[in-house]
Order: sequence, then C-alpha cells, then structure tokens
Amino acid sequence: MPPRLRSALSAVLVALSCCLTPFGALAAWAAYDLTDSGRYVTAMAPLAADPDVRDVIADTVGAGILREVHVGGMRGTMAPFVHDAVRSFTKTEAFRLAWDEGNRATHDAVLQALEDDRRDGTVTVDLAPLTTHIKQQLAHDHVPLANRIPVQHTEVAVLAAGELGPLRKGFHVLEVAGFWLPVAAAVFAVTGIAVAVRRRRAITATALGTALGGALLGLALTIGRHFTVADLPAEVSQAAGGAIYDALTATLRTVAWLLLGVGLTVAGVAWLTRYARPAREFLLLRLVRDRPAPTAPTTDPASNTLLHGGVERT
Repeated sequence: MPPRLRSALSAVLVALSCCLTPFGALAAWAAYDLTDSGRYVTAMAPLAADPDVRDVIADTVGAGILREVHVGGMRGTMAPFVHDAVRSFTKTEAFRLAWDEGNRATHDAVLQALEDDRRDGTVTVDLAPLTTHIKQQLAHDHVPLANRIPVQHTEVAVLAAGELGPLRKGFHVLEVAGFWLPVAAAVFAVTGIAVAVRRRRAITATALGTALGGALLGLALTIGRHFTVADLPAEVSQAAGGAIYDALTATLRTVAWLLLGVGLTVAGVAWLTRYARPAREFLLLRLVRDRPAPTAPTTDPASNTLLHGGVERT
C-alpha cells in the first residue's frame, strides 16, 4: 500500500475511534451501569442522608398523610408537626432501609418491564414488601406498636403505559451499542496505529483525540445537568434533583476524567520519546568525539628500540 494511502487510512480510522469513544462510554454506562440493580441502589444510597432529598421526601410524604387523615380545619396547624415527624423519620435506620428497598423495587420493576416485550400497561410497584421491611426494622428498634402496623398491597405507578414502548426500543438499542461501540472504537484505534506510516504520530493523535472526547463528555454531563435541573417541575427541589443527577452520573464522570487523564499522559509520553533517540545518538557522538586518541607506538631508528608509552622495549 502506498505511504500516502496508508496515512489517509490511518487518519480516518483514528478519527472514527476518537469520535466513537465518548459515545461508547455513554452507551456502556447506560447499558451496564444503570441497568444493574446493585450498582443503582449503591449509587442512590448516599442520597438518604442528603438534606435536600430529605426535605423533598418529608414534604411529599407529609402532604400524603394530611390528604389521608381527616383533620378538618386543623390541616394548617397539623402540617408543621407532620413534616417534623417525617423529617425525624428520615434520620433513622428504618428510613435508610426503606430508601434502599424502595429504589431496588422500583428499579427491578422498570427493568423487568423493559426486558419483557410482551408486557404492556402501566408499570407499578407493590409497597407491601417495603412496608414489611420497615415494620421489622421498627420492631427491632423496639418502637411502640410497631407490630400493629398494617401491611397492605398498595400498587404505585412508576412508569406510564405510553412511555414504555419508546423506552423499550431505546433500551434494546443501548444493549447493542453499549457493547459494540467501545469495541469498534478500540479496533479502529489499533488498526489506525498499525497501518500508519509514522506510528508515534498516530499514537499521539489517538491519545489527544481520546482526551478531547473525555473533555467533551464531561462538558456534556455539565450541560445535561443544567437542563435536567431546569426542566424539573416547580414543586420539585432543584437541589434534590441535582443531587440525584450527580449520583446517577458519578461513574460516567469518572470515565470522562479517566479518558482525559490517560489520553494526555499517553500523548505526553509519545511526545517525550520522540526526542529520546536523537538525544541518545547525540550523547554517543559527543562521547566518541571527546574520547582521547590512542598513542601510536614509535621506533628509534638509531637504536632500533621500540618506544611505547615512554617505555623502551627491545
């Protein structure tokens, strides 16, 4: 293959690899990180201690309690006490257990609906297992009358029927893209470097392109956070929404920083090694030039004596 054609092919493959890298990272995160129940629950668990999330839960649960309890004209008087009671509950171990179990149940219900193409209708979560766990935890903490808490099968909608079809199609696309996009990016990078006429330059270009992809991915996450929080309903705290967004995208932000750091490091090493061989050759040449020339042996014609280094030898 002519060198010019090899250079052009290498440039195309390296460019494709750099373009696919951030999209591959995004697809892999959505396909493997968000769909893993254990990772999802682990990512959401710290939010149980977030003050903004606690306030939202206290307001939501408190409003639900006031709607269910008939307090007549005392609703305004009772609201602060109910909010404080729920806010105090969010600091207990029972709430942290309920938070984890609720997130796990919601995630499992949505994931099962996305994976089962035969399932239609609204996706719901049964709160009875969650109530059972809370009841057991309260009884373990010796809370009075905890054993008398009724356990009822309450179905709560988490995904509307009209949203299930588009999400299911997108989920199937992510399952394929999450595997093949990173593989394609790696294959294009390796092939582009292999066919390059100047491989060190190809390695540097690939590394810089990868770093740029990581920087663009981080920028996209920042912009996405801004628009996601801005589009939240007025009754939802933007601080709580931002905390949830940060928890869900923590892995992806780490990947973005990793791409940026590894790319810049490899590019720096390739740039430094570019001058390593000329510098080594220059040092060797200087050593050869500065080495003293060996003294040639001479002969005294009168005595036919060999003089070597100032010593007479006959």
